[in-house]
Amino acid sequence: MDTPAFLRPYEIREGQHRIHDPLSEDKLATLGRALRLSPGDRLLDLACGSGEMLCTWARDHGVTGTGVDLSGDFIAAATARAHELGVADRVDFVHADAAGHTAPTAYDVVSCLGATWIGGGLAGTLALMEQSLRPGGLVLVGEPYWAQEPPDEEAVRGCHAESREDFMSLPGLVRELGSLGWDVVEMVLASQDDWDRYAAAQWLTTRRWLDEHPDDELAPELRTELDTAAWEHVSYQRAYLGWGVFALTRR
Repeated sequence: MDTPAFLRPYEIREGQHRIHDPLSEDKLATLGRALRLSPGDRLLDLACGSGEMLCTWARDHGVTGTGVDLSGDFIAAATARAHELGVADRVDFVHADAAGHTAPTAYDVVSCLGATWIGGGLAGTLALMEQSLRPGGLVLVGEPYWAQEPPDEEAVRGCHAESREDFMSLPGLVRELGSLGWDVVEMVLASQDDWDRYAAAQWLTTRRWLDEHPDDELAPELRTELDTAAWEHVSYQRAYLGWGVFALTRR
């Protein structure tokens, strides 16, 4: 399938990322250990990006599984990473739309980190993931939240939100997960340093891409974006926006 045009800016900004969320390699490893994974556990990762979670957990914990993503570039990177880590016989990656994707057999863990748009929001995405989950299995969901209440609408927009209601507070998010019928059984939260590494790496990648592709049709858009990206991050996103991965089991 062809990668949709709307994904191209994202592929450019995060073309050098292995983890497409504000989560360090160490915290990704911490999450894998915290879940007490066993060799042979099967993981379905929806909107898997470049497959770092599935590949490293296959290496470190012996899991097997499948990643699904709409980006052809990221699927290619994930496949290459699986070969690099020697786990290509245990994981596979599918270039497909994760929205509406259900597996023919149940998985022990189903994840969607930073992409709950695939189910139209948190509730819909949890319902979608549950369709591919074995009874008693784990769901992993990565979501943003307000680390602090933004003081004004400028701060809200600076965090790439259309309104305050786009995100909940951390207590509000945990309460919402419970109201949807899930127990929160583990969590790993991003730090400001994790946000810095995620965001700032995009600036260098974008600038180098602009230097190499000055006549590309996306160059004006990405140049305008880069003009304010660092300022918005240090002014708003770093202070007000949190992000975390939450491990859930059905009540």
